[in-house]
Amino acid sequence: MDPTLATFENDIWWIQLIKVLGVFVLLLLLTLFTINYERKVVARMAVRPGPNQVGPKGWLQSLTDGLKLPFKEEIIPRTADKVIYFIAPVISATCAFTAFAVIPFGPVVSIFGQHTALQVTDVPVSVLVVLACSSLGIYGVVLAGWASGSTYPLLGGLRSSAQMISYEVAMGLSIVAVFMMSGSMSTSEIVAAQGSGREVSLFGLDFTAPGWYAILLAPSFIIYAISAVGETNRAPFDLPEAESELVGGFHTEYSSFKFALFFLAEYINMITVSALCTTLFLGGWHATWPITLWSGANTGWWPMLWFLAKVLLCLFVFIWLRATLPRMRYDQFMRFGWKVLIPVNLVWILLLATVRVLQTSDLEAQTRFTLIGAAVLVIVLIAVLWPSGKKAAAPSLADLVAARPQGSFPLPPLDLQVPPSPRAARQVAERQPADVSSDRSEV
Repeated sequence: MDPTLATFENDIWWIQLIKVLGVFVLLLLLTLFTINYERKVVARMAVRPGPNQVGPKGWLQSLTDGLKLPFKEEIIPRTADKVIYFIAPVISATCAFTAFAVIPFGPVVSIFGQHTALQVTDVPVSVLVVLACSSLGIYGVVLAGWASGSTYPLLGGLRSSAQMISYEVAMGLSIVAVFMMSGSMSTSEIVAAQGSGREVSLFGLDFTAPGWYAILLAPSFIIYAISAVGETNRAPFDLPEAESELVGGFHTEYSSFKFALFFLAEYINMITVSALCTTLFLGGWHATWPITLWSGANTGWWPMLWFLAKVLLCLFVFIWLRATLPRMRYDQFMRFGWKVLIPVNLVWILLLATVRVLQTSDLEAQTRFTLIGAAVLVIVLIAVLWPSGKKAAAPSLADLVAARPQGSFPLPPLDLQVPPSPRAARQVAERQPADVSSDRSEV
C-alpha cells in the first residue's frame, strides 16, 4: 500500500537505523557507479575507449580512485583558515546526504516482520527540507573559496553562490505548480497523487489523462530540469569550476580526503535532484506502462527497481548535456535565469492558478475550456508581440558614406589599399624586355 505520514510514526528505532544505513550505502554505491557511468557514456559519445583496465570492463576504476584519494598527500595553504578550511567540505557532504532522507523509494514493505515504508522519514513539508539542504550546501562552497586564502577559489565561491541562489529561485517556483496540483508538500503524498490518471470530459469525450506531472505540468518540468543543471554546477553551467578561467574553482586548494568530500557531494547532489525530479514529475516509484499490465508491478520491492531506473535516466541526461553542449558565458547564464526562467515561471503559475479556480467553479466544462484557451491565446500573443530588447543594427560603412552631405572632405580608400604611384607605373612601361634569344658570341 502507499505510505502516509502516519506510517512513519510507528517505526521502531532499529528499523529506522537500518533504513538510514541502507540509504547511506546506496548513495555511496550510486556515486561510484555514476562516476564510471559518466566516463563510459562520454567515451562512447566521443568514440574513444573509456576506463577498461581495473575490474571487469573497468567498472572498479572509480572504487580504486575512491580508495586512493584519502591516502594521497594533503597540502594546506599557509594563508588558509584551518578551522573553516576543514568544516567547508563536511558541510557540503552532510547536506548532500541529509537531503535524501525524505525521498521515497517504494511502498510499504516487510523488513524482518515489521511493516515500514521504503523511505527514511516524511513530514508535511518534505520538499522544503530538500530545498533547505541544498541552500545550506551553498555555505560549504562559499566557505571553501574564502578559507583557502587564494584568489581563484574565492572567485569560484562567489560565482557558485550567485549561480546556485539564482537557479534555486527558479527551481522553487517550478515546484509550486506541483504543490498546487497535488495539494501537498509531502513527497509520499505527491507520489501517490501521480499513481493514477485523472478522468477528463472534453466536448463530450471521456478519457483518462496521464498522472505524471511531467506531462500535466510540462513547463514546470522543463524549468526544473534546466534549474537542476544550474543548481549542481554541471556542464554547460559549470562556470564556478571553469578550468580555463579559475583553474579548478572553489576547491582548487583542496586535496586528499577533503577534495574527495567535495567530489562526493557533487555527485550526490546530482543523484538527489534526479531523485527529486523522479518523485515530483515522473511518478516516483510507480511503474510505467506496459509494466503496469502486471498486477504486482507496484507491490513489494519491485518499485525500488523502477525508481532507480528513472534516476539513472535523469543522470544520463546530465551526462548527455556535458558531452554535447559548450560552456556558456557567465553573463548569458545569469541573464537566462533571472530574465527568462523566473518570468516564464511566474506567468505559468498564474495561468495554472486560473485553471484551478475555473475547475472548482460551477461553469460547464466547455465554457471552462473556452476561457482557458482564450487565456492561453492572450499569453501567446503577448509573448509574440512583446517588443524585442535588442538594439537596432548599426548602419554599415557604405551607408554612412552615402549619407555624407555634398562638399565634404574626400575620404581615403575604404579598402585601405594605397593605389600604385604613377611614376612607378611609367618606369615599368619604359623598361626594355630582356632578349634571351640573341647570341652571346655576337655581343
